[in-house]
Amino acid sequence: MTERAEVIVVGMGPGGEEVAGRLAEAGLDVLAIEAKLLGGECPYWGCVPSKMMIRAANLLAEGRRIPGMAGAAIVTPDWAPVARRIRDEATDSWNDQVAVDRFVKKGGRFLRGRARLVGPRTVEVDGVGYEASRALVINTGTEPAIPPIDGLADTPYWTNREAIETESVPESLAVIGGGSIGLELGQVFARFGAHVTVVEARDRLLAIEEPEASALAAEAMARDGVTVHVGASAREVSHDLDTGFTVTLGDGAEPVSAQRLLVATGRHADLAGLGAAALGIPADARYLSIDDYCRVSDGVWALGDATGKGPFTHVSMYQAAIVIRDILNGGCDAGSGPPADYRALPRVTFTDPEIGTVGLTEAEAREQDIPVRVGLSQAPSSARGWIHKAGNEGFIKIVEDTNRGVLVGGTSAGPVGGEVLGALVVAVHAEVPVERLRHMMYAYPTFHRGIEDALRSLDG
Repeated sequence: MTERAEVIVVGMGPGGEEVAGRLAEAGLDVLAIEAKLLGGECPYWGCVPSKMMIRAANLLAEGRRIPGMAGAAIVTPDWAPVARRIRDEATDSWNDQVAVDRFVKKGGRFLRGRARLVGPRTVEVDGVGYEASRALVINTGTEPAIPPIDGLADTPYWTNREAIETESVPESLAVIGGGSIGLELGQVFARFGAHVTVVEARDRLLAIEEPEASALAAEAMARDGVTVHVGASAREVSHDLDTGFTVTLGDGAEPVSAQRLLVATGRHADLAGLGAAALGIPADARYLSIDDYCRVSDGVWALGDATGKGPFTHVSMYQAAIVIRDILNGGCDAGSGPPADYRALPRVTFTDPEIGTVGLTEAEAREQDIPVRVGLSQAPSSARGWIHKAGNEGFIKIVEDTNRGVLVGGTSAGPVGGEVLGALVVAVHAEVPVERLRHMMYAYPTFHRGIEDALRSLDG
């Protein structure tokens, strides 16, 4: 027996929730299917609760910076209010009833369950088929990627989810993975008193970012007492109820011992579990292939992490707007608005100092045979950095395509922060000529002076 709806949305992360809600409000019969919690990773185990943790940890760090600048302070960490705030204010103890009610009030239908594709526009949930007459939208997201390390699967390791849910700070924490998630959570727990060790297989932290960002992150971790091993592969993991975890490293390095183990080695899309073969997706595909309007095939759209365009809520929401326009317009390019443009995709690692990037790094630009000039300015030498003083570490780096005279990438790290990254995003997206950027009147000179310094350094 098959039930029908005009639109079926599989996966109700932020982008899926936006698509389902907006189309329901437009009068379409929308069936939304979610296996876990309506809202997805971001509000329950990602963006929102992690930022609450980071905010609390940064307050501790700022309190410790008071001596020499604003008097004296005694800082005593307490995890209880952090855990309580995540439970009460952010996640409602990981209950999504409010979100479900909000969606249903918009006119949608909600089904809890794991959907599997069984046809071009048909899914199956618990043995019942559901067919979309107008549009099937896939927003199934990603799951933590667990590396095949000997012994790991048999241990009670953490992913980001258990780290977010914890009601106590471990005495010690080992982190496998030196990317954004590992460093953000590792720094948080270190600032709350845990002895943290980060193990990264590649030769530097934040390996996808600029080398200057990697060096800055390493310095920040060291200041917070975090031990970092780069170029170190975890070969084996064991666990004992009394002594905790032991991570055996390659090349004869000393093993790492800790009460808890956080695995933060990226994420993956479970296309096999989704049944993506029903859409002709190759069995070895890592992501769903989409066109510039997020179409997978006739009548099928995909958005969010599973598309491989960027594992960020803002990418999912950006794609959601495209999908909504395209479905309401009947899947016709003309009238569906502008196609997707990922040239100026921003990302931020919310460590302290914060590291934000837009577009291409210098290495990525050179790999694409783009002739580049690079400009670099240091935050401490800027007006903002000088005023900020304690905790002023950071830099601005810009990458210019010299053939076209426009920026193709930039990184803003430290107290120069989000305001500068926002300006760089606009410059990269709008392809503002570098010569025009040189002669702009900037709104916040103590923030944006670093951009001017970086532009000047383009000339060597």
